[in-house]
Amino acid sequence: MNQPSAQTLHRFVLADGSSGLLLFPVARVSPAGVTRPGTKPVPAPDTQVQLADSWRVVLLNDPVNRMSYVVMVLRRVLGFDEPLARQHMLAVHERGRSVVWTGIREQAEAYMFALHQWHLTAIIQPDEAG
Repeated sequence: MNQPSAQTLHRFVLADGSSGLLLFPVARVSPAGVTRPGTKPVPAPDTQVQLADSWRVVLLNDPVNRMSYVVMVLRRVLGFDEPLARQHMLAVHERGRSVVWTGIREQAEAYMFALHQWHLTAIIQPDEAG
């Protein structure tokens, strides 16, 4: 007899204030090592998304924004103190890019989106070192 698949409901809110709901399936997991007599364990399909991988937020140079503005945005969005924000701003100015944050993908996307909202150019990349 087929059991209905379990699902979980997640609410999300976008920067413009609109919100919505997403329905995600939840995998049912049996206790490890428990099998019925005469059966073999079935390996789990390789469909799991690896969320623990490390991602980096890279701030790119642009010819539009003033240096003081970039420092102010880095302080507000990423919580940097003045010297660290200035250090990243100068790296962007001189080298064209600076890795401003490293961590999980969801947070990296959130920081990238926030930087875009402030009209800075940022991208995310997988962190090969992490």
